[in-house]
Amino acid sequence: MIKSMTGYGRAESIIDGMCISVEYKSVNHRYFEFNAKVPRIYGFLEEKLKAFTNAAVSRGKVDCFVSIDHLDDPQTEILVNHSLAQGYLKAVREIADRLGIDGEINAALISRYPDVITLHKEADDEEKIWNDVKAVAETALESFVEMRKTEGERLKADVLSRAELILDYVGFVEERSPETVREYNRKLIERMQELLGETPVDEARLLNEAAVYADKIAVAEETVRLRSHIDQLREFMEAKEAIGRKLDFLVQEINREANTIGSKAQDVEIAKRVIAIKAEVEKIREQIQNIE
Repeated sequence: MIKSMTGYGRAESIIDGMCISVEYKSVNHRYFEFNAKVPRIYGFLEEKLKAFTNAAVSRGKVDCFVSIDHLDDPQTEILVNHSLAQGYLKAVREIADRLGIDGEINAALISRYPDVITLHKEADDEEKIWNDVKAVAETALESFVEMRKTEGERLKADVLSRAELILDYVGFVEERSPETVREYNRKLIERMQELLGETPVDEARLLNEAAVYADKIAVAEETVRLRSHIDQLREFMEAKEAIGRKLDFLVQEINREANTIGSKAQDVEIAKRVIAIKAEVEKIREQIQNIE
């Protein structure tokens, strides 16, 4: 199924006293690029989330935002470094005596000094944290991928409709090309008759001249290849795997055939259709830049 590289998904859940939210955003990118923003103490989640996401997303610049809030007080112990506090107290008193400063020295003052009071939190069970976050991430990723699929279907419909327009223009070129040879041959005969008057026209030479011209402007090979490329484009649009890079190459080939037809065309009407083909190819190129 065709998927866009643009998507958004979010999920939130309360698990074992933790409010966990996971949010995904993505835009188009040539390769898979992943950035995770998680609470600093849960940095170990970044690589796990990257591998988890990459299993479902092959291309695009993906940003993942994780929030973990403890609703219940975690098991935290407040520790007091008594020897350090006594050292600070002694130092403060010594400064006051030396400088003759009067002032109240109390516990609140001493407690503000570094490392007098510290908080000790029990280490988190990383495997449990990951499993809890993954449970929420699965829901967010499912929503994220579904949005990419929905947008992908829109891209698919647009690309295929433009491919049909190209085929219509190709059909005109195929019908018009032989007519240009006949017109050239007719004008050539008229010109020769004007120049030669009553003198008989060398029909063999005229036929040879027309054949040379027909070979010069022949675009049958290009139109056949162009139709083949459009058939391949349709096949790609039904593929199950990521086909964005293949489409890039295929559109280049379609554009190359259109350029060749344009360089051979000696007819205004064909030239107009070639311009129209190239316009549709450019629009397709813009659309597939966002296909995974």
